[in-house]
Amino acid sequence: MTTARIALVGDRSPSVQAHMRVPSLLEALRERDGLTLDAYWIPTTETEGLEGFDGIWMLPGSPYRSEAGAVEAARTAREHGIPFLGTCGGFQHALLEYARNVLGLPVAHAENDPDADEFLLLPLACSLVGREEEVRLAPGSLVEKIIGAERSREKYLCGFGLNSGYLPVLEAGGLSFTGRDGTGAVRALELPAHPFFLATLFQPELAGDGTRPHPIITAFASAAVARAGSGDGGRVGAGLAAGGQPTGGGA
Repeated sequence: MTTARIALVGDRSPSVQAHMRVPSLLEALRERDGLTLDAYWIPTTETEGLEGFDGIWMLPGSPYRSEAGAVEAARTAREHGIPFLGTCGGFQHALLEYARNVLGLPVAHAENDPDADEFLLLPLACSLVGREEEVRLAPGSLVEKIIGAERSREKYLCGFGLNSGYLPVLEAGGLSFTGRDGTGAVRALELPAHPFFLATLFQPELAGDGTRPHPIITAFASAAVARAGSGDGGRVGAGLAAGGQPTGGGA
């Protein structure tokens, strides 16, 4: 059985619901789906050397201790073709990474830098903290294929989202926005040319009671295991040496 090594990027905290769900989700992936993940918590302050992982999962919990570290994790996944899942804060920082490093936009996250001149991420007009809403998925997109439907109800704990003024330049620059709410506001993004790069403003970690992984989490785990089995992944490098915390199978 192939085991995939994944980096759980985030500043682990018992106050973050998604973090507390990770152990049961990893166990369910192993028992229900036969997907074994050797997962390591990597603080956002220690994200150098993630190239050797088979998957990078950037979890909620922003504001992160290091915006630069979160951005670097997303960049590593994008540039090295490593399966990437970003949820809530992970979605936001994947956007920030692409806008800055691919498109060269001098943009900021209002939660991290409220005095900046240009904001890519702004407070949502209507906070999504503790809410559940319908998401419309683009036909033929990765996320639509994963979920198997063009609509899905998803849970949120989020107060920041994309500044819609940047939507045209981001789309022209190669990002695909494949999940939207009823008003057209962005809720999911993909990189079509990447083996697996998916980020959602909603939190699939919170689906159900944690005993049955959300299809998005299962798909990410499958992509990581496939990479591990193909031999494309390398040795886990400085990320662990710098302080990554092995989960011991239970996160």
